[in-house]
Amino acid sequence: MALWDKVRELEGNSLRQIQSLYGPNFPIQFRHYFASLIESQAWERIDPDNVQGDEEAHAKYILDLFLSEINKECDCLTEGKDFLQRLHLSEIASHFKHVYGSAPLELVRIVKKILAIESRLVQQDGNKMESFNAANALHAKNSLRINQELDQLITKTRDAEQELRNLQSEQEYFVIKYQDNARVLNELQHYQQRPQTDPGRNQMEQSLIRKSQEFDKLLRTGKQKILQMRMALGSHHQDLLVRLSHLQKEILNDQLSKWKRSQALAYNGALQRDNDNLDQLQHWCERLAEIVWQSRQQIKRLQLQRAQLPFHASARDVLSEQDTTITDLLLELIASAFVIEKQPPQVLKTQTRFGATVRLLIGGKLNVHMNPPTVKASIISEAQAKTLNSDQRRSVSEVSGEILNPESVMEYHAQSGILSVNFRNMSLRRIKRADKRGAECVTEEKFTILFQASFSLGHDIGVEVRSHSLPVVVIVHGNQEANAAASILWDNAFSEQGRIPFYVPDKVPWSKLIDALDMKWKHECQSTRGLNIQAKQYLANKLFGYTLPPNSDQPVSWAQFNREPLHGRNFTFWQWFNGIMELTKHKLNQPLWNDGLIIGFIGKVECREKLLPQPMKHFLLRYSDSEIGGLTIACKADKISDGGDVYNLQPHSLRDYNIRALPDRIRDVDQLMFVVTADNIVKPKNEAFGKYYSTPADNGSKSCVDGYVRTELMQTITLPQQTGNQLGGGNILMGGSEHASSPTTPVTPICSPLDQQLTPLNVTSSPSSIPSVQQQQDSRHASINYDLPDITDFGQAAQQQTSNIITNGSTTVASSVPSNMDYDDTLDFPSLDMNEFLTRSMH
Repeated sequence: MALWDKVRELEGNSLRQIQSLYGPNFPIQFRHYFASLIESQAWERIDPDNVQGDEEAHAKYILDLFLSEINKECDCLTEGKDFLQRLHLSEIASHFKHVYGSAPLELVRIVKKILAIESRLVQQDGNKMESFNAANALHAKNSLRINQELDQLITKTRDAEQELRNLQSEQEYFVIKYQDNARVLNELQHYQQRPQTDPGRNQMEQSLIRKSQEFDKLLRTGKQKILQMRMALGSHHQDLLVRLSHLQKEILNDQLSKWKRSQALAYNGALQRDNDNLDQLQHWCERLAEIVWQSRQQIKRLQLQRAQLPFHASARDVLSEQDTTITDLLLELIASAFVIEKQPPQVLKTQTRFGATVRLLIGGKLNVHMNPPTVKASIISEAQAKTLNSDQRRSVSEVSGEILNPESVMEYHAQSGILSVNFRNMSLRRIKRADKRGAECVTEEKFTILFQASFSLGHDIGVEVRSHSLPVVVIVHGNQEANAAASILWDNAFSEQGRIPFYVPDKVPWSKLIDALDMKWKHECQSTRGLNIQAKQYLANKLFGYTLPPNSDQPVSWAQFNREPLHGRNFTFWQWFNGIMELTKHKLNQPLWNDGLIIGFIGKVECREKLLPQPMKHFLLRYSDSEIGGLTIACKADKISDGGDVYNLQPHSLRDYNIRALPDRIRDVDQLMFVVTADNIVKPKNEAFGKYYSTPADNGSKSCVDGYVRTELMQTITLPQQTGNQLGGGNILMGGSEHASSPTTPVTPICSPLDQQLTPLNVTSSPSSIPSVQQQQDSRHASINYDLPDITDFGQAAQQQTSNIITNGSTTVASSVPSNMDYDDTLDFPSLDMNEFLTRSMH
């Protein structure tokens, strides 16, 4: 199968990544219509970086071949309905001539990159499909075996039913013969009371004695047969109970427990076969319920028959033991079938509405739906959950909070056979916390939502069922959410099936933790691009202070993860990781991560090593080390000395990107022209970010609000001038008669000790739109903290002033705003002699 045919079968994130590969310089329409032509070229023989060989001639030949094939296709499109397609292909040909006519090797570079990424995505999808198919094959094999065993048990139940009927017939026959024998004995007794001289007495007496002896023999034989049939039926039921108990244990303790475990892992991003698998589990539970209930009824009828005809073959009462066993199996099945289909949120905020769905997997069997039970929800603490776990029959004496709208009646859906209740409007009104234990804070305290109901089966069984949710952390403010999420992630990732609520190990191997973080990252960012080897090593270095391989079993404690702050910081490892995850998963930045435009997990030293060999105006995107949820741009730019240097722009947060998106900020800055991607590919910024630029149409509906023309901020970088103690900063014309210059935003240079005296770069933000009427402008300037070395050794503080001038007709408003800088005095830099500094500055 051709590569393009396989590409067209991709779905989800893989397909979105394919779509992001194509743009005006290589349209997806050309890839589609000329797939065989593109894939038939010997791309591996051409090196686009080798300009000295015959590669350029070969590339020129391929370009001419493409143009020739496009022209041929246009000549074939002569029908009127093909006009638009012919026009579009002509535009593609013209664009290829304009873009690649003088640089055909660039066409080779683009096509090779696209084909390589397509092949990688197809291979990844194939590996996933193989793994998925293998898992499905194993699941299908187990399902087939379970269904076959259920069929066999149903057959045995039917056989037992037939044996029971035969026994009933034999017992009824025995009773009839017994009554006939009693009648004969009664007549014999009557004749024996007659006088000896009665001429017919002896003859009748002998005849009745012979009949009585025949009946007696027949009854002894019948009794023996009934006892044998009872024993055979008892053995049949015993074998049925053993097999039934084993199969029920496999379904409930294995298959159902796996589904419950998958619910916990789903919070961390694991795929969960939820609905289909739960429907399969309900099908099994329904068949188990039929078998158990029918077997129990058979045992009850057998007990009744034994009471009607009490033959005692042995001292051991096997039938009573079987009755107890089958009743226990029935109660266990119903209790386990009471499951929480949709879990309540595991980070639960008070006074906030939440929901959950509870389901009884026996559906319409056992006639529970004829009188549907009422389910009640309550919140209990971890200690209370442990007590209930140790004694299943113990009632709930107290709760740990008050839930509004905690009760609802189960509903039966005849078409689907589902018996469930959907809580839609629950709300936690208040919470009662336990005393704090040592260093544990409220975001580490776990609760659970307990659902319970009671109903009757038949006339002799009262059933009480309950099921508690996954652990819940209760918060009262949004700023507690990140730490609460850490407790839940740790619990869901490292808890085990059948644990005591809610035990989880305090230390786990680094390999398991980084896999959990990778899974969580992919889930939250909705991306197949997770944490690569570089990111995992970077995170290990951030947590431990040194690099570890991803498969390392180095233990990580909960305290290291989210209790103790990182070295030199006032936040924990999880708080930092969660911050950048929240930044990346936002709709403004998530496509950039999927396209590999954000490297993110790279330190300043590695960043410098990657950018220094590059020409000027190359940059990359990395996460800030010093700020939670910060993204910074590291760029190669000019400096006073020759060769340029690497600078880090002030980190921006999600709040900043909501004001102006990252692609637009990059477009604004002329000093940022080529981005280094996570795949170590250099792309022109317009090619990489162009499709994410905002256009006038995006803001067209917002251009005029209440008679005011909307303004827009733009960002620039002003490079240092020839002297090291001066900052350049002219005004930028944003269109029309409006001019603005705002306070400069410095960057952090990554340089050698001798270069640390350089004045950092400056980022300027200014409004871009032109008001058409006189209006008042509200200029707001905030003090910004910068990650800069301490320059007090220079003998003076760097202070700057800029003027913000807005002209409307004949009105001019000017404001002088100081640029406030807070420097990071935790960094140790060598001092510089003042005379040497002044000498360098003057030159």
